[in-house]
Amino acid sequence: MTHMSTNMLVMEGRMQQTTIELGIDGLDGTLGHRVYTALRDQILNMSLEPGFVLRKGALCEQLGVSRSPVAEALGKLSSEGLVDIVPQSATRVSRLSLSAIKEESFLREAIEVAAVAKIAKDRDEAQLSKLSRNLRLQKLLIEDGDQKGFFETDVEFHSLILQFTGFPKVIAAADQLSLQLLRARMLLLPEKGRPKEAVDEHQAILDAIKNKDVKAAQSSMAIHLRQLIDRLTPLEKTHPEFFRKA
Repeated sequence: MTHMSTNMLVMEGRMQQTTIELGIDGLDGTLGHRVYTALRDQILNMSLEPGFVLRKGALCEQLGVSRSPVAEALGKLSSEGLVDIVPQSATRVSRLSLSAIKEESFLREAIEVAAVAKIAKDRDEAQLSKLSRNLRLQKLLIEDGDQKGFFETDVEFHSLILQFTGFPKVIAAADQLSLQLLRARMLLLPEKGRPKEAVDEHQAILDAIKNKDVKAAQSSMAIHLRQLIDRLTPLEKTHPEFFRKA
């Protein structure tokens, strides 16, 4: 079968049908990994919304692959908590859980506060330059009104701090802990006034790193991360269709 670079996939939701672009050309890895990556990206950016049914037959047809790589991809997504597979029934994009989001936020804070403390103590000029460049880009994206671009650069700012620890397991753990948070944060876009506040908080973190002030870096990071959960909590009421029922 041939692989189309851009495929249109119709996914059946609770209230309507949504058509998305789904393709695997240009992705790296085995066929199963490429299918996994394509689906994972669409789930994390909320193009595939919580609760949508993923039909293996439709996926195979649209991607031009057999059932084996699709089953492999869905199995991996299930292990990450991004899809729910019910045998002899349906496979759905997993709904969000506020309790899981709060737990992820708690663990994320523990990791990132420890990471920024290490960076503030050990940072070098090259690392400081990369963080400064990222923050300048954040400010430009806000001026341009590019919410999506700012969101991606915001995520990168935190990723850089984790990368600078030099601990691969820490990076992997933080990435795994951010999956539900990333999805929930997409529901907040656009956030009026929040990007400017986030940049100011990032600036405080960067200043502390620059000054090698470990305590200020830890405090600034904790304050910054704790803003998120207060903004995410109301989503359970404003978007009940995306959350698991108690």
